[in-house]
Amino acid sequence: MRSAATPPRVIAVVGPTAAGKSDLGVFLAQHVGGEVVNADSMQLYRGMDIGTAKLAPDERGGVPHHLLDVWDVTEAASVAEYQRLARAEIDRLLALGRTPVLVGGSGLYIKAAIDQLEFPGTDPVLRARLEEELVQRGSGALHARLAAADPEAARAILASNGRRIVRALEVIAITGRPFTANLPSHQSSHSFYETLQVGVDVSRPELDQRIAGRVDRMWAGGLVDEVRALKSRGLPQGRTASRALGYQQILATLAGECSEEEARAETVRATKRFARRQDSWFRRDPRVHWLSGAEADRPELPARALTLVERPVTA
Repeated sequence: MRSAATPPRVIAVVGPTAAGKSDLGVFLAQHVGGEVVNADSMQLYRGMDIGTAKLAPDERGGVPHHLLDVWDVTEAASVAEYQRLARAEIDRLLALGRTPVLVGGSGLYIKAAIDQLEFPGTDPVLRARLEEELVQRGSGALHARLAAADPEAARAILASNGRRIVRALEVIAITGRPFTANLPSHQSSHSFYETLQVGVDVSRPELDQRIAGRVDRMWAGGLVDEVRALKSRGLPQGRTASRALGYQQILATLAGECSEEEARAETVRATKRFARRQDSWFRRDPRVHWLSGAEADRPELPARALTLVERPVTA
């Protein structure tokens, strides 16, 4: 709990995709002597620039940005590894007297960085056995096993998501508890850093328009060529990167599975669904201070966010 007299040590700018988090993060960092720490899981990948709306260097307002372009597209994302990287960067900035400004819509990544959150370990032998079974029997068979062991986890994980099914079964075997018992809860959150979370809220109709416009700009900006180049660097083999919005759909086009227009339309639909899930995640956290949708497009939004920072409220 942060008192009204205690300034935040860390600022987190959160909310759904296309809401305007990146620009607000730059503004706040400029005004509080801060630097941006990326909390978008897909912006950690090298070469995934257009499709992740990664700010170009000349769009960063002279503010240093950290944890961009960390992983190769063939590497699987790891929240535990991100937690290690993010906390090291946050601690380094705090030691220099700088304010870390986390920016991103990956809810679990934000939570891993700023809250007391521990992740179950991994068992390489067990993991290898489960992955081999996944290849031999398919995700449906493993999902059925998960449903028997943890029905709630099975309802939350798609039967086609083999990677998450394998991880859930691994955690169950390691901990002896349901996978869902190991998931983080906003209600039981304990802060690792004193953090002010600023939520950028845009009304759903307007957000849908923003998403459609962003996808159009990504296509016009060369997203297909970006995916084609990454394909030659192993993108289809990347268990995480290959499923990124836009990238997955264009890979399907390059494989002859759908037309480019179909891929584009599906990217818009999938991004809208994803934005709703992001919004739902952050809405469950009572510590987020939302700047309402009516204000989100107004010029005073940055000033209102700065007021939250300069006059901290109980969080």
